[in-house]
Amino acid sequence: MKKLLTFLTLFVALFLVACNLTTSTTTNTTQTTTTSTSANTTDSTFLTDTSVVNYEGSYCDVLEVDYTFIDDLLASLTIEEKVGQMLQAEKSGASTTDAKNYNLGSILSGGGSAPSTNAAYNWYLLYKGYQNAMKSSSTQIPIIYGLDAVHGDNNVYGATIFPHNIGLGAANDPDLMLKIGQVTAREVRVTGMNYTFAPAVSVVQDISWGRTYESFGESTDLVSSLTGPYIDGLQSYCIGASAKHFLADGGTDGGQDQGNATLTEEEARSLFLKPYYDAIESDVYTIMVSYSSINNQKMHGSEYWIQEVLKEEMGFEGFVISDYEAIHQLSGSYYDQLVQSINAGIDMLMEPFSWKSAIENIILAVQNGDISVSRINDAVRRILIIKYKMGLFSDDFYNAETGDYYRLTYDDNFYTDENKAVAREAVRKSLVLLKNDNNVLPLSKNEDVAVIGKGASSIGIQCGGWTISWQGSDANHLTAGTTIIDGMRKAVNQSSGTVYDDISKADKVVVVLSEKPYAEGQGDNEYPSLTGSTADSGNAALLDQILVAKSMGKTVIGIVIAGRPLIIGNYLNYFDALVMAFLPGSEAGLGIADVLYGDYDFQGKLPVTWPLSSEGIGMNINSIPYNSDVVLYPFGYGLTYKEH
Repeated sequence: MKKLLTFLTLFVALFLVACNLTTSTTTNTTQTTTTSTSANTTDSTFLTDTSVVNYEGSYCDVLEVDYTFIDDLLASLTIEEKVGQMLQAEKSGASTTDAKNYNLGSILSGGGSAPSTNAAYNWYLLYKGYQNAMKSSSTQIPIIYGLDAVHGDNNVYGATIFPHNIGLGAANDPDLMLKIGQVTAREVRVTGMNYTFAPAVSVVQDISWGRTYESFGESTDLVSSLTGPYIDGLQSYCIGASAKHFLADGGTDGGQDQGNATLTEEEARSLFLKPYYDAIESDVYTIMVSYSSINNQKMHGSEYWIQEVLKEEMGFEGFVISDYEAIHQLSGSYYDQLVQSINAGIDMLMEPFSWKSAIENIILAVQNGDISVSRINDAVRRILIIKYKMGLFSDDFYNAETGDYYRLTYDDNFYTDENKAVAREAVRKSLVLLKNDNNVLPLSKNEDVAVIGKGASSIGIQCGGWTISWQGSDANHLTAGTTIIDGMRKAVNQSSGTVYDDISKADKVVVVLSEKPYAEGQGDNEYPSLTGSTADSGNAALLDQILVAKSMGKTVIGIVIAGRPLIIGNYLNYFDALVMAFLPGSEAGLGIADVLYGDYDFQGKLPVTWPLSSEGIGMNINSIPYNSDVVLYPFGYGLTYKEH
């Protein structure tokens, strides 16, 4: 009987909605649904962002590389010591003793590879343990410690988590990117760590790609404009950045991760090279190679693209690093893979667990004449120069009196009010208003509103992948932050309005639809939709509740939390207003409330094309021919409260 009543309720709801709403979705991508400015919202009522980052500077800012020192150090190294510098091992695959005995050049923590207690100081103790070990190595060369701090220091519990890059592309604010980079560097340096595998400067061409949210957008110029300032910020406080993934990772056929990009050389250059020029202009310390291929040639084995184009033609002077075990995808034996990748121009090999075998095989390849000594010297010299720029050879790097390595204080630099203010600003600026019929937004702080959906109360969902763990988690309290429903409740705290989690208690309903967190490997989806394979499993039930709410005459406002546009279909007709929030991070709640309640205006513009249906997936501003009939919202679309 209960199932029958539920069915009848939904049937009646559908019938009433069908009678009161149009059933066809408009394809007019330039139509503005806001016809006038709300009475309580004028130009003078909107606040302006004023958050700043007080950058105190670091000793690395004034360092000038002593090339005589570098060359003398290089000349003093044995072949075993040189090859050790070329390896980056996972912390769970190489002990401090291993690092010392083999003179490893670098250690990394992959996604989720945290200390047993995930706290900032424990990360510092981990880092300190490796650096202490290197002091008694035969070379005494400090390590570089790398991690994926790709939207804040996202591996560390309690860090400030910024919107993922796709949202920052919507904000399109170079000054903001500089501040985000500086805050990220500040929080990474609290842990002592000195290297981040960021930024991704991918130019995504197909939203099927599971790493779409790691890209600033589909426009080469957009990605380029944000790349330099972000790197400038990240490389403060002696942190090294890594532009990735070279080349054309965002242009693979069908958006397949680690797939093949079928491109002419002219297309590859015009679409994907420019952000790397900007990265080099900002003196990016490293560049990471892509798993993917161009015309079926794996990038990790491409001497043309790495050695001839990147290093010689473009003048990149930092070191080139491989991606995680990526050389294993090259042809031949492990020996062959090492020879091919190093001769192609890769200087440091991210071989988390095979590093010892790599050292043995590289030495053998040098003895056999398959890798030249000059190629080894070039790679190691590049690595040593970057270590110098990162301050690892400076007296300021280590304080013998305290036994501490250069780091920033926790209380003054980690998840501070200043840092959270920058993240909150980033949330506000990244929100895209897609629809606002009859000016139902902004909300009044004196009215009752219901907020529903798993994404409304989950820190994990609003942060997405690469948060605490590699794939992320939908845990409500994954890390510190403010959820959407809590942010809205705080916004009305001093007013007469109430925020409920039950649609029966309010005439306006905010529905938060979301994708589940994912990262590479699990995020690819040929049909990303509100109920598809990467969507949160609760979305279908939420859509049913929307129909019920509309049948009751309620106003429905949708918020989409996702790493890319999702196919909406006829459900678009059931929303009075619709907001794309992308993956807004830890400060989503207050940032979203700031804009929904009209304290700030919407500023975000779509950094990628929003398809109307499956036919539109892969359509973007670079498509020839461009078919607007399969596009719901074009690149650059976004409404504001001020528009008439």
